[in-house]
Amino acid sequence: MSFLTRLEITSVRNIEEIKLDLNSRLNIIYGINGSGKTSILEAAHLLAVGRSFRTARTSTLISEAKTGLTVFAETSHQSRIGLTKTNREKHKLKLDSELQGNWDSVARKLPVQVLDSKSFLLLEGGPKARRMFLDWGVFHVKHSFLRDWRSTKKCVANRNILLKGSQLDVSQLEVWEAELCSSAAKVHAARQEYFQKFEPVFRRVYTSLVDDTADPIFLEYWRGWPEGESLSTLLSAERERDRRYGATQNGPHRADILVKAGDRNAIDVLSRGQQKVLVCALKIAQGILHETVVDDKCIYLVDDLPSELDLKNRASILEVMYKLRCQLLVTCVDLSSIQNCLNHAAEKRTFHVERGTITP
Repeated sequence: MSFLTRLEITSVRNIEEIKLDLNSRLNIIYGINGSGKTSILEAAHLLAVGRSFRTARTSTLISEAKTGLTVFAETSHQSRIGLTKTNREKHKLKLDSELQGNWDSVARKLPVQVLDSKSFLLLEGGPKARRMFLDWGVFHVKHSFLRDWRSTKKCVANRNILLKGSQLDVSQLEVWEAELCSSAAKVHAARQEYFQKFEPVFRRVYTSLVDDTADPIFLEYWRGWPEGESLSTLLSAERERDRRYGATQNGPHRADILVKAGDRNAIDVLSRGQQKVLVCALKIAQGILHETVVDDKCIYLVDDLPSELDLKNRASILEVMYKLRCQLLVTCVDLSSIQNCLNHAAEKRTFHVERGTITP
C-alpha cells in the first residue's frame, strides 16, 4: 500500500517550512481561508506528478521573496522522493537519491487523486478534463500506453503543421497519418479496455451514494472518431476541412467520456450538490479499480469537502472513502464539519494551519 509517512514543504506559497508526520488513513488539515492548508495538498500533488492542481505555472508556487521551493516525502515503501524548483533553473526530482528525467516512476509510486472545486470540470468542462481522467487510469494499468499516447500527440502536432502550410505536402501528410493511425489504434484499445472495467465499478459506487429516487447515470466512451469508420479513410477525406480549421478534427486526441442522466447531459440535470456526489463517485471508482488491477491504493487529496455538500452526503462520501483503507488528506475550515461525519473510532490525525505554519 502506498502512503506518505512524512511530508516536508519549504517555500510553497505562504508556507515557510512545514514538516508533517502523516497518518496512514485520515489526515484532517483545517484552518481559515488563506492559512495554507490547500498549499499542503498542492505541494504533495506537485511532488507526485510535477504540477499543481490549481495552476499551470509552477513558478507561481514559490513563496514571495524566495528563489526556490522544495518538497520532500518518505513513503510506506521506504522510498524517499525530493523535488527542488528554482526561479531560474530546471527542477530537480530525485527518487531514492537517483535523479529522474521525468515523473513516470514517481507518479507510479504515488498515485494521487484530487477532489477539489476544479473537479467539476469533469462534468462542466470540455472533453480534455474527462480525457485526462480516463488516461490517468490507463497510464497506471498499462505501461505501454504512455509511449503510444506520446506518439499520437507527436503525429497530430506534425500533421497540423503540414495542414497550415501554404502548399499541402501530401506525401509527408500520408506518412504522419499512417503513424497516427497505428498509434491511435493502440491508444483506443487501451482506453476501451480500461473503460469497460471502470464503468461497472462507477455504477456500483454511485448507486451506493444516492437514494433510490436519483436519476440513473450512464457513461459512454467516445473514441474520437465515428464508430464504423476507418480513421485512415477519414483523415484522407477530411484534409480540406481540417485545413480550414487548421487542426485535425478526428483522432484519439478528441476522445471523451459522455456523462448522461437519461438522454440528457448530467450537467444539465443535476444540482451542484448532486454533481459533487457524482464527481466523488468517479474518483472513488477510479481508486477502487486502481487497487484491483495494480494492487496498490491511491492517495486522496480532498480540498474543502464540506463545500456544496450537506451533512448526509458528506458523511456518506467520507464513510466510503475511509472504508477504502487508503490515505486521505482532507482540508476544511471548520474541523467539526469533518469530525461530525466520522465514527469516533476512526483512525486519524489533525493539523491546524495558521499563516503557513502548523499550530497546536
